[in-house]
Amino acid sequence: MVWVPAQLPPRWMAALKTVVFLACLVPAGLIVFDLFTGRLGVNPVEAMIRGLGDWGLRFLLITLAVTPLRMLTGVAWLIRLRRMLGLFAFTYVALHFTAYLVFEQSGSLARLAEDVAKRPYILVGATALVLLIPLAVTSTNGWMRRLGRRWKRLHWLVYPIGVLGVFHYFMLIKADDYSQPLLYSGILAVLLGYRLQRALRGWIKRARAPGVATAAAVTPR
Repeated sequence: MVWVPAQLPPRWMAALKTVVFLACLVPAGLIVFDLFTGRLGVNPVEAMIRGLGDWGLRFLLITLAVTPLRMLTGVAWLIRLRRMLGLFAFTYVALHFTAYLVFEQSGSLARLAEDVAKRPYILVGATALVLLIPLAVTSTNGWMRRLGRRWKRLHWLVYPIGVLGVFHYFMLIKADDYSQPLLYSGILAVLLGYRLQRALRGWIKRARAPGVATAAAVTPR
């Protein structure tokens, strides 16, 4: 078993953040490289749009996995990567939508509206992007201080965003191969299920606390 320290010195943490940042750029770099070298198949634009969307959903799931991993492993520094990963999820989703708007709809909002009416999965994906925007904007320390407890409530939007992302993926699949969306939905179900069971345990513990205190008060000593 590999031992991982719970905390990292500041220099190590800064180096790790740099490595993670560069690693998060790799998928976009590969997509652009494949686009210009003709490796994206007969429909390179569609492949590019699909690739950016795939990585947006992957980064979203990775972001959701950070907290459970920290809780299960006790590796505290993982939480310091969550903001960066979440911003990359937003970036890839935004690039996914922008590429679709520019290359498939020629930047026309009127054509976009027509396409949304014909293909509802675009509306689902656009809704996920719109919900991601306030999370990206309020990801700074300044916004965390200004919003206080409301910041955490606002960032609960990441859960329905994950559901919308997986649903969007299911809706756009045209063939019978649902292996990838099923994989993503399974990962999302595990991550949300973990959070739900922890929340239920917390509620049960708080609900039982007054009864325990009362019983202790009336028990003869």
